[in-house]
Amino acid sequence: MDLRNIAIIAHVDHGKTTLVDELLKQSGAFRENQAVAERAMDSNDLERERGITIFAKPTSVEWKNTRINIVDTPGHADFGGEVERILSMVDGVVLLVDAAEGPMPQTKFVTSKALRLGLRPIVVLNKVDKPDAEPDRALDECFDLFASLGADEDQLDFPHMYASGRNGWADAELDGPRKNLDALFRLIVDHVPAPRQIKHQDEDFRMLATTLGSDPFVGRLLTGRIESGRVKVGQTVQAISRIGQKIEQFRVTRVQAFRGLAQADIDEGLAGDIVSLAGMTKATVADTICALAVDEPLDAQPIDPPTITVTFGINDSPLAGRDGKKVQSRVIRERLMKEAEGNVAIKIADTPGGEAFEVSGRGELQMGVLIENMRREGFELSISRPQVIMKDDGGTRMEPVEEVTIDVDDEYTGAVIEKITGPRKGELVEMKPAGAGKTRIVAHVPSRGLIGYHGEFLTDTRGTGVLNRTFHGWTPHKGAIEGRRAGVLISMENGEAVAYALWNLEDRGKMFLGAQAPVYQGMIIGEHSRDNDLEVNPLKGKKLTNVRASGTDEAVRLTTPITLSLEEAIAYINDDELVEVTPNAIRLRKRYLDPHERKRQSRSQ
Repeated sequence: MDLRNIAIIAHVDHGKTTLVDELLKQSGAFRENQAVAERAMDSNDLERERGITIFAKPTSVEWKNTRINIVDTPGHADFGGEVERILSMVDGVVLLVDAAEGPMPQTKFVTSKALRLGLRPIVVLNKVDKPDAEPDRALDECFDLFASLGADEDQLDFPHMYASGRNGWADAELDGPRKNLDALFRLIVDHVPAPRQIKHQDEDFRMLATTLGSDPFVGRLLTGRIESGRVKVGQTVQAISRIGQKIEQFRVTRVQAFRGLAQADIDEGLAGDIVSLAGMTKATVADTICALAVDEPLDAQPIDPPTITVTFGINDSPLAGRDGKKVQSRVIRERLMKEAEGNVAIKIADTPGGEAFEVSGRGELQMGVLIENMRREGFELSISRPQVIMKDDGGTRMEPVEEVTIDVDDEYTGAVIEKITGPRKGELVEMKPAGAGKTRIVAHVPSRGLIGYHGEFLTDTRGTGVLNRTFHGWTPHKGAIEGRRAGVLISMENGEAVAYALWNLEDRGKMFLGAQAPVYQGMIIGEHSRDNDLEVNPLKGKKLTNVRASGTDEAVRLTTPITLSLEEAIAYINDDELVEVTPNAIRLRKRYLDPHERKRQSRSQ
């Protein structure tokens, strides 16, 4: 059977997981009466809730005696580490572009990686049946994007198709029959080359591990493409690290290949195919699994360095241990090390004292997904404000800069430009009409200036603006950037918040909690209307007398409190504040709970 290995890359919400659903259905991967969830490749709970792809996952379809291994990739730049690893497994990419929005920042990020590896893309203009679709403009923008990324002549001469992933059709012409995806299947088979590794089936076995998984029955599973030779169940192989160090020898207990959404056991894996191996205890991502006669490891693709760091610590508040079962620093460390082993874009370092851990990654969303997964597993944590990682370049202090693409209604353009180019030290690169009364703004903004900006951006644009960002490069340090302007309201008592006290405090600012919520000394219960912090008593009830008169008792009607999501809470806090995360609650608090310690620290700063 012929073999093709492809990756589907696209910006968030451009429809790649929906397209994979249709490819699976039309290839006969499902039974006629089989119940299949929408966006079947998004198997993780968080992926389904947020509507985004977080983890790269392979699948396989058969079309007219050709097996096509398809890798569904994340569209968000924060999960770029997933994309960089899997591109080494494929021989071609299908670039999916929304016909209305055109190429977006994450499209640019992933496409640059694919072009650098010499892959020849197929461009699919998706959602051409939308009323605001402009496929010709989107196609021109794709060509301009490829040219700006240094594509060679073969890559610039890319084939393109018009499609509607949701309706399950793709055609070479815009006014085609619009029946099915046969034209796309045919183009993939004709345009994407067969794996060159097929020619090396008689050589020693070698495979580069690109993803790490686990199975409750077989243990660790390493997935990758076989570069040469073949591997059988029961064969003894070895693992070599990327620097050439021999890690372990082990017996292969299982060889699994992707068949539709499931993994099927096979007796033998051949060069060029994507398989998962079981039996190892130490080997991990970027290691070479090979025959005992092999001495040199395969080259692993370099991964872009992390740009932000967040401190994970134990929850030492008075409410610690009430919700979660995993509260010790030792257990937190084990979980973080396990995450870093499978996710090469994350780095873990111990802080002095060993009670907290510095976790470095690509962005706030990546950190938020890790924290959300941990809280669902029963962990309690305290999280610091994200800090940008600086680097030294010949004595010059450099900081990361992100390319920000904003689509906003024309009436809010001035407010947005003023915010990103003023206090946030950004530079305007481009501004042009985007149609339908909207303007597209492209700017280069320091990563520090974007921390905590998204909520303010939604307020400025009345919730109608769309902001996308991706790592652009490094620039000399731009000086101090103003953080949150407002102060906070801090509880001075331990207990449960009283409705009457919160009602009286509403003149002081906006509340983050309602009546009956547990509070403690040093906990942040609201945002102050001024720029200084204020300690308040949310437990102070109404004084009652033995003389009552009609009209004395007022009905207490509280304003609905502001509920911060995990990412919003992490972006909201200042350097002297923490986010307390438990399975059932997200709270804000001062780093130092004791008021005398807080005053001493503020004086020393």
